[in-house]
Amino acid sequence: SGASLRYSTGTGGEGSEGSEGAGLGSSDSGGSGFSLAATALPERRRPGGGRPRYEVVRELGAEEVRWFYREDRKTWKPFIGYDSLRIELAFRALGGGGGAGEPAAVEPVCVRSGLYEVDVASAESYPVYWNQTEKIPVMRGQWFIDGTWQPLEEEESNLIEQEHLNRFKGQQLQESFDMEISKPVDGKEAIHSLKLSRNHVDWHSVDEVYLYSDATTSKIARTVTQKLGFSKASSSGTRLHRGYVEEATLEDKPPQTSHIVFVVHGIGQKMDQGRIIKNTAMMRDTARKVEEKYFSNLATHVEFLPVEWRSKLTLDGDTVDSITPDKVRGLRDMLNSSAMDIMYYTSPLYRDELVKGLQQELNRLYSLFCSRNPEFEEKGGKVSIVSHSLGCVITYDIMTGWNPVRLYEQLLQKEEEELEERWMSYEEQRLLEELYVTKQRLREIEERLHELKASIISKPPVLKFKVENFFCMGSPLAVFLALRGIRPGTSGSQDHILPRTICNRLLNIFHPTDPVAYRLEPLILKHYSNISPVQIHWYNTANPLPYEHMKPSFLNPSKEPTSAPDTESASAAPSPTTSPVMVRRHYGESITNIGKASILGNVPSVPGLG
Repeated sequence: SGASLRYSTGTGGEGSEGSEGAGLGSSDSGGSGFSLAATALPERRRPGGGRPRYEVVRELGAEEVRWFYREDRKTWKPFIGYDSLRIELAFRALGGGGGAGEPAAVEPVCVRSGLYEVDVASAESYPVYWNQTEKIPVMRGQWFIDGTWQPLEEEESNLIEQEHLNRFKGQQLQESFDMEISKPVDGKEAIHSLKLSRNHVDWHSVDEVYLYSDATTSKIARTVTQKLGFSKASSSGTRLHRGYVEEATLEDKPPQTSHIVFVVHGIGQKMDQGRIIKNTAMMRDTARKVEEKYFSNLATHVEFLPVEWRSKLTLDGDTVDSITPDKVRGLRDMLNSSAMDIMYYTSPLYRDELVKGLQQELNRLYSLFCSRNPEFEEKGGKVSIVSHSLGCVITYDIMTGWNPVRLYEQLLQKEEEELEERWMSYEEQRLLEELYVTKQRLREIEERLHELKASIISKPPVLKFKVENFFCMGSPLAVFLALRGIRPGTSGSQDHILPRTICNRLLNIFHPTDPVAYRLEPLILKHYSNISPVQIHWYNTANPLPYEHMKPSFLNPSKEPTSAPDTESASAAPSPTTSPVMVRRHYGESITNIGKASILGNVPSVPGLG
């Protein structure tokens, strides 16, 4: 905007500049087309809303104004100082730019750790990485209610501010202190008043301003209390403060993001498309509390981004809905919007669309984030994925490139190997050799055909990033892997399920009463089927015992080995081939509160598990 905003103190005119100031220039782009270069902008807190003595009444500086947003339609939440300053600069450029012509065009201001943008012209905020039907209103706060520091509605605030400047601009607060420095507001008469639509405002001094309601009930209550000897201000008035309690500073900015977590939904998202956004916000808020409590010394933080992939898919259109009977329609619609996703994924016709839909959305979000945070990759930023329900299976297949057609080819090859191992006559061997040569020739022709025209079987989707941690929540992945032929390993490592070259850590989190969730650790080692999963600590648990120090608890104590053979190392895990099949017991008997979960079993003697 070419404007420079200064905070002035001292006894000179309103144009004088003191040593305590903040120059706000608009030199280079900072996500919104503006950059704030602070020469000196100290953080000032005003106890009780009081201002420094001898301060000259002038227009509010950018650091005194505070911008707010409202998501729950109840309370206004303040932007942090860095965001508020940048919004205010854009606001002033919009109102004062362009000279005598139209207001200058102002780019949206990036706020709230880059997750949202603010359109100053429309006074609205909207998310950057996901779609949201309801816009988030923003408001410029100048006058605030005592105690709560909630801003007055902008229309009333503008009227009060204009009246305040018309009446007191250029005066010094020294005058009000010296005239009646020891006289409480109860004994002061109003020196100025302003009538609003539903309220009126009285000035008892330059910085003693009270708001009164003009509703009939308020007038009656005010009359009664005044007759009882109480003053008007103390009985029904609400004190107002000009300027926010904490001045905005450029140092009050969000930390850099060093780790992003994509939160992937499962089935049922068609019924409530906004649920994944709300759930991700809950995870983000909880993570912020943990960061502030335990990692306040770090200059970086973790960001959570929702991945809503279901609404963009076409699939069968409305074919399934058209063949759905009308009886028990509500239940049928619920099943069509939830469980039908599993049938879509097992269908060779629609599976590829689901996989591509999630893969493209993950890559889109990652590319968008990197374009807005170019230093993320340069500084070695990491990416993790939290998936729920069917989303775990789809995410796993994307990371590993699993394809059902390749599995079919592997089964055919296995059958050929089994046929070669058994005894057969000369005629059978000759026919099998001819069959093998014919298949090889057919495979070569198919490969040449695929090179000339588009492949019928699409290539496995590829992610643009390496996954650091993969969190499965309420996941049926173990069932899918078992049906695909995955069996318990012998090394105690996750590599035969999810190689560490693809993902460093795999964690399976579930509630013991979740009917969709299955244990994953028995596919790591067979004897884990008799070891109880580890219960996750509450995030606010004081001094929690590290998971690696927990002693394993057995689901069937009678089968618990009492001693290890002398020839076996104390750190050796039972062999999957020698471990007896244990009788499974319900291991969630003591977990009755919703919200508790279990994490995949982790035995200190077996490395490589999350």
